Amino acid sequence: MRRVVVTGAGGGIGAAMARRFAADGARVVVNDVDEAAAAVVAAEIGGIAVPGDAGDEADVRRLVDTAWAELGGCDLFCANAGILTGGSADAPDAEWQQAWQINVMSHVYAARAVLPRWLDSGGGRLLFTVSAAGLLTLLGSAPYSVSKHAALGFAEWLRATYAHRGITVQALCPQGVNTAMMTGGEESASRTILAAGALEPEDVATVVAEAVQGDSFLVLPHKEVADYYALRATDTDRWLGGMNKVQRGFDESGRS
Repeated sequence: MRRVVVTGAGGGIGAAMARRFAADGARVVVNDVDEAAAAVVAAEIGGIAVPGDAGDEADVRRLVDTAWAELGGCDLFCANAGILTGGSADAPDAEWQQAWQINVMSHVYAARAVLPRWLDSGGGRLLFTVSAAGLLTLLGSAPYSVSKHAALGFAEWLRATYAHRGITVQALCPQGVNTAMMTGGEESASRTILAAGALEPEDVATVVAEAVQGDSFLVLPHKEVADYYALRATDTDRWLGGMNKVQRGFDESGRS
């Protein structure tokens, strides 16, 4: 990939991907809502910093316009920005809306901005950072789980709709990764479990760099996720029972 845009690239998986693509010879546009963080990563890799909110359509259009103006186009758009909002059905409406805006609508805005250009020019590649929560669930975080399922659904729809027109869509679905999202916030059953097998962001970036050379829809840095996903699909009651057992154990330990 010669020309790459990465949102949420001021840290974590996004920064690791930006560094890896640059190391592999790509010119990279680094986006993050944190202007200073975007500038630091861009300076490190010789990229272009374009601060902005991936959940704001005007900012996304400006980001894409910059890629075309500065790089002459974009071969790969990594819609990586995301937020983790904890809580249950009782989480405030504002938190549900924020999760929806960043975890879902940022992908919609990216697709709206790049698809017309790519369909005119012969193709392009979208990589959505969805999370294994989009394939499975995340105990302790209803807004995150629901919004990530929606993000996966949108990625699937795009793949089914545009694959024959030169558009490659892939969904990156890692489990635990040692980023601020993983280490911050309240303890939950899921975080306790995921911490044991957590990867480094650089490990995920390596998997992504290999995946974008092919066209597999699901990009799974944690290989066991494929088995969990298959069990969820073929023996749903058993899978849900197992997840509930995990939650019960966490609840009981919290009361002791």
